[in-house]
Amino acid sequence: MKLVSVEQMKDLEKEADQNGLSFQKMMENAGIGLAKEILQIAHSHNIEKPRILGLIGPGNNGGDTLIALIQLQEKGYLISAYLINRDPKEDPLVNLIKNARGNVISLKEDIRFKLLRESVNSCDLLIDGVLGTGFKLPVRTEIGQPLLIVKNHLKEMDLPAIVIAVDCPSGIDNNTGGISEESIPADFTVCMAAIKQGLLKLPAFELVGQIRLVDIGLNKKNSSISTIKNHVADKYLIESSMVLRPLDSHKGTFGTALIVAGSLNYTGAALLAGKAAYRVGAGLVTLGVPAPLHNALAGQFPEATWLLLPHEMGVLAGSASSVLLQNLGKASALLIGCGLGTEETTYEFIESILSNKSSSPRKSGRIGFVQSIEKGSEKQKNTIPPLVIDADGLKLLSKIPQWVEKVPHNSILTPHPGEMEILTGVPKEKIQNNRLSVAAHFAREWKQIVVLKGAFTIVANPDGSTTTIPVATSALARAGTGDVLAGMIVGLLAQGMDPYLAAISAAWFHGKAGLQVAERLGGSTSVVASDLIDEISYAIAQNKSIE
Repeated sequence: MKLVSVEQMKDLEKEADQNGLSFQKMMENAGIGLAKEILQIAHSHNIEKPRILGLIGPGNNGGDTLIALIQLQEKGYLISAYLINRDPKEDPLVNLIKNARGNVISLKEDIRFKLLRESVNSCDLLIDGVLGTGFKLPVRTEIGQPLLIVKNHLKEMDLPAIVIAVDCPSGIDNNTGGISEESIPADFTVCMAAIKQGLLKLPAFELVGQIRLVDIGLNKKNSSISTIKNHVADKYLIESSMVLRPLDSHKGTFGTALIVAGSLNYTGAALLAGKAAYRVGAGLVTLGVPAPLHNALAGQFPEATWLLLPHEMGVLAGSASSVLLQNLGKASALLIGCGLGTEETTYEFIESILSNKSSSPRKSGRIGFVQSIEKGSEKQKNTIPPLVIDADGLKLLSKIPQWVEKVPHNSILTPHPGEMEILTGVPKEKIQNNRLSVAAHFAREWKQIVVLKGAFTIVANPDGSTTTIPVATSALARAGTGDVLAGMIVGLLAQGMDPYLAAISAAWFHGKAGLQVAERLGGSTSVVASDLIDEISYAIAQNKSIE
């Protein structure tokens, strides 16, 4: 699904109109698509003969809604159109409904909103087609007053109607995400052609409900919509990206994820990342940890194999790089960073890995044992497998001179806003206010895939493409959830998935798991990172089951 600004959407529609797809035809396509979505929503809620009320504003959203009502009326459904600041006298769409003996009510004729309240009381589905994407705050009184009455009336009802917003809930700024007090919370928002950026910003997102998309006829022949590089992840993209799992497969089919993580102060990070890598389907997970962590972790993770690394006081020693480099040939993908700490010896380790410095011969390496280091031995060049750098790894990375030149292109960097500030020098507030552009800019500049975590995680590709994950939940505002995400990414990467798609898919399932576990526990307050691990499998299964 494409993600656009209001200005981009207007330009696309103008371009299409100039190339033969008229505004009228776009509106007709939008209305027909909206009618189909309305019926699907009614069916999914087991409403066989829905009574449908459309709130009709003066603009194109009102036109889309009227066309949808006409379509539904022709199919025998009971519809009503309530006109807000729209003159019915010379409106051909209104006349079509009237001529078919449909119910049309004008705000101007509704004394004290009596008919409006009665209509809201008696409908099963309420279609909000009052204000569209071009709206700017504040709402004018003549439109805001009936909206507020509907909003308050729905709150008072025991069984309120299902609210379906057309393109956006009325009263939302579709660029900034700002809302008005009159905005009616929607259960569904049916977007036309593309999702507008403001819908995936707070506070607007809290009013949007489930997002659906309707095709209005834009294509590469009549518009430049195919050149839009900002996308929103959806279940269809994720399902099409998943690795096939044939019946004759074996663990080697799905790769080895090598995870270098943990220290005495952050022992659990390695466990969270390792288990997450298995849950997304990796064939084998090897944990490269400071040797003292093995006794604490091994009993909790019998499925893992181990690469025990030299340490100093429970954190990785610089010499651990030689051991790791000797074992890279066994790994399909590599994750470095979760819970490593930021000590100087760990810095030396990461700098050595990226500089590919090895001080011991390759033949001495063997997964499962602390390796001996032969000083003065010949240096060897080792190929770094597809790479993910997370957490403390990013903090240490920022200290390495010319680090951008040392990290293999198309590696995956997973900063939260604070870590992004450390990597870029851009203040966190500016990053948060410009998340999409900041992630896209530095992905291009660094030639890396950037996963900018937080509400509406953004995955940015070096080619300028971005994908926004449409999830915001406090269930993920917990220590360790980033370790789970990093483990999921490396687990998908180990299976041979394209790095950009691996990052998108992991972030999608991570977000869905957070939502699901919060629902299961009755709220986000008690969610901890380990709760996500088992929920990953349910998130994957649910995605497959959705039609």
